[in-house]
Amino acid sequence: MNIKFRVLPILALAMAMLFVPQARAEQPVAPTINMDKTTLNNGGDFVISGQAPAGSQVYIELYAVEKKVRSNRFDRKKDPKTGKIPYKFYITKEMPAFYKIIVPVEMAGALDKAKAAGSGWKYSEVLKEVGADAAYSVPAKIQIDNYQATIMASIIGSRGTLLPEMDEKATKSESMKLVKGQFRSVGNLLAAAVETAPDGSYTAKVRLRTGLAPGEYNARVTAVTERIKEGDKEIINKASSELISFDNKIAFPTVYLKNAGTSINLIWPFLLAMVVTIFGVLMGAGGGFILNPLLVMFFPLPHTIVAGTVMPTVLFAQGTGIANYSKIKFINWKLGIGIGSAMLLGGFIGPKLTEMITLAQFKSAFGWILLVLAALMFWQTTPGYLSKNKKEQAILKEFKKRAEETAKAKQ
Repeated sequence: MNIKFRVLPILALAMAMLFVPQARAEQPVAPTINMDKTTLNNGGDFVISGQAPAGSQVYIELYAVEKKVRSNRFDRKKDPKTGKIPYKFYITKEMPAFYKIIVPVEMAGALDKAKAAGSGWKYSEVLKEVGADAAYSVPAKIQIDNYQATIMASIIGSRGTLLPEMDEKATKSESMKLVKGQFRSVGNLLAAAVETAPDGSYTAKVRLRTGLAPGEYNARVTAVTERIKEGDKEIINKASSELISFDNKIAFPTVYLKNAGTSINLIWPFLLAMVVTIFGVLMGAGGGFILNPLLVMFFPLPHTIVAGTVMPTVLFAQGTGIANYSKIKFINWKLGIGIGSAMLLGGFIGPKLTEMITLAQFKSAFGWILLVLAALMFWQTTPGYLSKNKKEQAILKEFKKRAEETAKAKQ
């Protein structure tokens, strides 16, 4: 055979191998997962362990299965590219009541850095930095409705025009913003606790805090063996374990608040409300303006749920307060009906606006209102003001007189 005919096939094979893409690393073997407990009583400590491929990074995704909560966000931040404010309203009813990713212990520094950033930290950036974007999956699949909103539409009770369903990439991106808005802090969403040995065996000591939703929880382990950069894209070689479940149980007086996505011991808000109402009714109110910021401060409750819950509960205090003030003839019904008519309109607009502000904005607005009211009330008690305002003095004398008459009548 002519030598050139023997060389040509070899050359052809060599050329073909140059143009054939190199095979990617094989899909890693799925990690195993075990737990030392299957039941928790209002939170507690437990250990997750197992075996992952040697040299891999291990991430654990934890989430509530049965309990879902509503989460929403109003986007009024100016777009740096267009210079326009989008005025879009995003809402989902499928947010897990609990969601957290446990990352390798060597990522603790990155989490501390994010915590130091305060409210300015970005969930998507932190996930990317610690590599937990490979494990983020459950919230990325939730149904999110988005509306083209306006302030006026919200005031009259409309969320705006429902827009077409977002694609998978946009849904995942928006879900991260909703997750951060729902759980707020770095510590609620991420923890560095996974310790991995050179042979791939891993252990994570996890704590589920008290006050979370009861019911079934799932845990899933994701092992990342390789990250390959191809231009602007990053290809992640990973494998996930089977799901493992455990239960979180609660007992009365701890109760689960479905729309808040949290559990709470009723004894403490009961005592707080009783004390606040005594002083609130003394000042001619139901005590809601005092109770509202205290509940937000001391309990893990969303400001929207606090505002909505305190509103009807004030009726109990107002009912008994109205009865007693009516007996001592301190009620002017003409003035009351006039003010009440204005409250009908304000009570309709307020809840719509509450849905569109963040917890930080709620606290700031409420704080300033209370400071202004406190300053005005303090000013009206100064000797200079009282000496110039004879009408105020007459009211105080009449109040004292009626109080004394009521006390004598009871004797």
